[in-house]
Amino acid sequence: MLEPIRQIISRQRNILASSSIRRKEILESVRFNFEVIRPEFEENLDKNSFTHPCEYVKENAKQKALSVWRQLARLDKNNVADLVIGCDTVVTLDEKIYEKPKNETDAIRVLMKLNGRTHTVFTGVALITKSKSMSSSSSSSTTTTASNQQQQQQQMTQSSSSSSSSSVDGDYLVTTFHEATDVTMSEMDKTIIESYVKTGEPFDKAGGYGIQGIGATLIESIRGDYFNVVGLPLHRLAKELYYMYTE
Repeated sequence: MLEPIRQIISRQRNILASSSIRRKEILESVRFNFEVIRPEFEENLDKNSFTHPCEYVKENAKQKALSVWRQLARLDKNNVADLVIGCDTVVTLDEKIYEKPKNETDAIRVLMKLNGRTHTVFTGVALITKSKSMSSSSSSSTTTTASNQQQQQQQMTQSSSSSSSSSVDGDYLVTTFHEATDVTMSEMDKTIIESYVKTGEPFDKAGGYGIQGIGATLIESIRGDYFNVVGLPLHRLAKELYYMYTE
């Protein structure tokens, strides 16, 4: 999906608004040209004010990306990035959002909740571009939205997604979307969970586990995008960028 637009991406300034090593590694694996800038946004949005977890992660992703866009604008309005990518990932079970555990006790509690059950991982992504470069992409985003909303109704949360774009302040546009992946965790004795938590891996991971690390041994199966569980839905990102720069 990226090869037809590789030259465009390689020439422009792309920013990943995230301190996540996993997201950085995912983009590096496909030779994506980018810089990393940590957003200043405090993740303190009220989860209860959102109608669905997908709206929560999209808003978090948007605010992270906007934070970096504004940081750059303050430094030099004439040298703002061509593309800023913001992301946010949460684990959900029974409509409850589980983010990074606060401590060892919290990690054990969360993993015991997920134990032997299927949960859904939502990742929201926000793409900020200069408005002139996005002027021709609004129709494709709207079409994508309608198509994916229908898919979501048919398949519930498995690989569901939505997309939208809107102009803000007249000089940039924001495109947001999300992906969902169903993850089934093996049924385990509490001692297994306690041993896993002692590895230290759960503490910077949504839901208290890392599917790309030791946590993979706890996972029985997944339905949807593996990279979405890691923190960045790679195929959907490439697809959105393809439409953005070709239509």
